[in-house]
Amino acid sequence: MDISIRKAEQNDYDSLLPLFREVHDFHVHIRPDLYKENSTPVGQEFFESQLKDSAQHIFVGVIDDEIVGVIVTKEEEITENSFVKARKLLLINSLCVADKHRKKGIGKKLTRYVFDLGKTLRVDSIELGVSEKNTSAIEFYRSLGMTTKSRKMEIKFN
Repeated sequence: MDISIRKAEQNDYDSLLPLFREVHDFHVHIRPDLYKENSTPVGQEFFESQLKDSAQHIFVGVIDDEIVGVIVTKEEEITENSFVKARKLLLINSLCVADKHRKKGIGKKLTRYVFDLGKTLRVDSIELGVSEKNTSAIEFYRSLGMTTKSRKMEIKFN
C-alpha cells in the first residue's frame, strides 16, 4: 500500500466532504451542546478560500487515486507585547483519515509531513486542539511526541 501526500486541489472538494463530515459528526456526537448537525460542515466556497489563502495548507493522503485522509493547517503569527513573546505557529485545525483506512499509518504520515513543513517554515511550534473525550486522538498525538500545552475547562449551566 503506497500512500502519497499532495496539496489539496479545488477539484478534491467532493472527495473531501465525507472526511469533513466524519470530523464534524464526531464533534456533534461528543458535544451536541456545542455543535450542530450539518451535512455540509465545510462549504465549497469556504474550502476554495482556504486553498487561496497562503497561510493555510491543506494536504491529502492518496492511495490508488483515492483520497483517504486530509490535514488542514494554518500559519499564525503572535505579536510580541508586554505579556507574550513573538512567535510563529502552525496550527493543525483538522485531521481525518477515512474510517475504513484507519490504523494503516496514514494519519501518522500526514502529521509527520506537516511537522516537516513546520520545520521548513521555521515555526516555533505546531499546535492543535483536541477534545478530552477523544482519547484515541490524544494517544495518537502523544505517540508522535506531542505534549499537552494547556487545558480549557468549563462549568456548564444549561
